[in-house]
Amino acid sequence: MFGLIGIVVIFVMVFGGYILAGGKMAIILKSLPFEMMIIGGAAVGAFLIGNDMSVVKHTIKDLGKVFKGPKWKPGDYRDLLCLLFELVRLARESPVSVEEHVEDPNTSPIFAKYPKILADKESVELICDTLRSVSMNYDDPHQVEEVLDKRMESTLQNALHSSHALTTMADGLPALGIVAAVLGVIKTMGSIDQPPEVLGKLIGGALVGTFLGVFLAYGLVAPFAVRVKAVTEEDAHFYQLIREVLVANLYNHSTNICIEVGRQNTPAHFRPSFVELEEALKTVKQSAA
Repeated sequence: MFGLIGIVVIFVMVFGGYILAGGKMAIILKSLPFEMMIIGGAAVGAFLIGNDMSVVKHTIKDLGKVFKGPKWKPGDYRDLLCLLFELVRLARESPVSVEEHVEDPNTSPIFAKYPKILADKESVELICDTLRSVSMNYDDPHQVEEVLDKRMESTLQNALHSSHALTTMADGLPALGIVAAVLGVIKTMGSIDQPPEVLGKLIGGALVGTFLGVFLAYGLVAPFAVRVKAVTEEDAHFYQLIREVLVANLYNHSTNICIEVGRQNTPAHFRPSFVELEEALKTVKQSAA
């Protein structure tokens, strides 16, 4: 929602100010299709040259984050803590029983209670792989922490590829705007024998290229890149919570303490209150009884 509001504000303020200052949109509108073809086409072409198909698809998909915001909402963090509570408690009571949930989470009645989490491949694999490593006696907390840190760092870096690609595009757009402007000047020089009013329009059209390159770079693409990065990093906290709870479990803290460690490490604006989480866990215990 804020993304759409921001775009509207940009266009209204920039072009509204231009019109109020006495500027005429006719020159911009006449040159816009050709300048956009040159600048936008070159930017897309450079983007395709600099990135493989997986990054291109990832970037197109991640553009939705500008408008949708983070994938994980406050209720999802509460559900994750409840899921981890059930799994950790079961692993303490019966290590053999938890294996069926870890080996095939899609048929697990515990995972089935949390369909959004179950649908997220990274979350499920992170939980199952860590619990599976414990059953393999790979239970040195320091070793597990190191493995999890490297895994999450790699996952985050891969998720940030789209943001880096958009940032690179934003950096190149002003230069492409200059390319379009130079082509406009070349066109103008071919009509140097024309009267001033004609030359003025041609020069104005050429300058639209410079304007468009800078406007697209700093008014749209760069903010998109920043927003995608911010949302991606915010969603990474969800996986960090899994790490905190499962590592606390390896240190043999009580199940409730493990969950409290996770709650405390949840970002403040997503963190469920102690009472809210306690009520949710009470419901989980009753359903399991």
